[in-house]
Amino acid sequence: MTQDFPWFSKYPNGIPHEIGPLAFRSLVEVFEVSSRKFKDRVAFENMGEQLTFQEVDEFSTAFGAYLQKELSLQKGDRIAIQMPNLLQFPIALIGALKAGLIVVNTNPLYTPREMQHQFNDAGISAIVILENFAGNLQAILDKISAKHIIIARMGDMMGAFKGSFINFAVKSIKKLVPEYHIPNAIPFKSALRNGSHLTLDKPIIDSEDLAVLQYTGGTTGIAKGAQLSHRNIIAHNMMITHWFKPYLSASQSNIMITAIPMYHIFGLTVNGVLMYSTGVKNVLITNPRDIPGFVKELKKHKFTIITGVNTLFNGLLNNAGFKECNFSFLHGAIGGAMAVQDAVANKWEEVTGTSIVEGYGLSETSPVLCCNPLDGKHKRGTIGIPMPSTEVAIFDDDGNMLPQGQTGEICARGPQVMRGYWKQDNAGVFFNNEWFRTGDIGVMDNDGYFKIVDRKKDMIKVSGFNVYPNEIENVLASHPKVLEVAAIGLPDPKSGEVIKAFIVKKDQTLSEEEVKAFCHANLTNYKVPKYIEFRKELPKTNVGKILRRALKEEEVAKASGTT
Repeated sequence: MTQDFPWFSKYPNGIPHEIGPLAFRSLVEVFEVSSRKFKDRVAFENMGEQLTFQEVDEFSTAFGAYLQKELSLQKGDRIAIQMPNLLQFPIALIGALKAGLIVVNTNPLYTPREMQHQFNDAGISAIVILENFAGNLQAILDKISAKHIIIARMGDMMGAFKGSFINFAVKSIKKLVPEYHIPNAIPFKSALRNGSHLTLDKPIIDSEDLAVLQYTGGTTGIAKGAQLSHRNIIAHNMMITHWFKPYLSASQSNIMITAIPMYHIFGLTVNGVLMYSTGVKNVLITNPRDIPGFVKELKKHKFTIITGVNTLFNGLLNNAGFKECNFSFLHGAIGGAMAVQDAVANKWEEVTGTSIVEGYGLSETSPVLCCNPLDGKHKRGTIGIPMPSTEVAIFDDDGNMLPQGQTGEICARGPQVMRGYWKQDNAGVFFNNEWFRTGDIGVMDNDGYFKIVDRKKDMIKVSGFNVYPNEIENVLASHPKVLEVAAIGLPDPKSGEVIKAFIVKKDQTLSEEEVKAFCHANLTNYKVPKYIEFRKELPKTNVGKILRRALKEEEVAKASGTT
């Protein structure tokens, strides 16, 4: 490590500056060792049904054997997994890795067009999909390369009686399964049953082999596959294992609430790989948007850790029943994917008695680059300090490293950083072929803590001044009558751009005049939104991240008369 980075002396006790050599050659070894070590513990729980570590190992081995022996999939073939948080997900994920395949995580809410792009770009040979989304797959079957379709049903891992009832309710009562016809589709349960009679031939997996193609960029453009190797994810796991020690006791009582989807990189590696490798029980939340249902589930558990995004925490805090949950075992919450607003962080601490500790990462970095220490030394409003063996710095547009206190693009290098995008020209992705360019604007303070100012592409230029939407949103979110907010820039012939704010009301008496008066009292004039629009809801990703891009596209369409 260079001496240009002053934060190495500021690591909390017990966290090394370097992670040392890899402890495992592949992720498969990570899962196998944990399955043996914690075999009788509960690994995953979903809708009241549980799987032990040993059961996960047995089911995933059967699934991997089926892929290998029945479907003749070879090491390096790509397999897409498209489902929300269900017990089937870790079985399919670990089973595919055991067979030497590369997993292509896919958002279940993708449109047929988005699915087609991702599947063709990755060149998938097979897909595991929940039947709720099979109708979209049917629409593109003749346009993708996948020859094998495995269809899971919601109740597959819930036992014969309970599973049958859940499948009936999902399809016939709630009408959540549109009609579809996919010839030769393989039921997930059949794959497990047939695979249990087969023997898995363990392929030789090297740490540099690809483990996951994690598609990203859907909120800013055409999705690209970040190539994450076994080495990337193992190194990342070693880093965050040290970091999470204050939240992980040596007993068996640790319970992680996983509302972030496991197809998302945060849910995959932090909630998935880390918790499995440390023997933590993982409670999978299938539909976190159903806040009342989510709160009902929380009340059943003495949970110790929860991860989420700002909108999720905000939604929980605005549910009356959330205050009735048992927080006496909670060590804290980890916030990522988007900035945690001060108003949300303050209210969380007031209600739960614990903090939301903010971290930072990207799909391209497995994902964590920085995080606030979990031992009480976190610094509100920052993304914390870099992980062990990770260097983070601020650069200008010409690739020059900037000193502390100056604002520029956040760049990073470390063993968790991807090798590049799949089948893409990676020119411009790295400075000097080693510093990954995140596209986020940030600054490093005098203590070596980093703060995100905003996304480079979301920055608004008002009369030559840089305006960052995060700042405007943070101010407006502190208004007691505001539930959610998003700010974007719109073209303007006089000032270049003007600001428009979209607000979801918490109190229906809130008026445009009241909003603007509040902004004038808390923001410089050029940062005050010129336009205010009230909405019942804001567009979000399935993780809960507000889509500014979608709002901007709507405004562009209005201006061009295409809506």
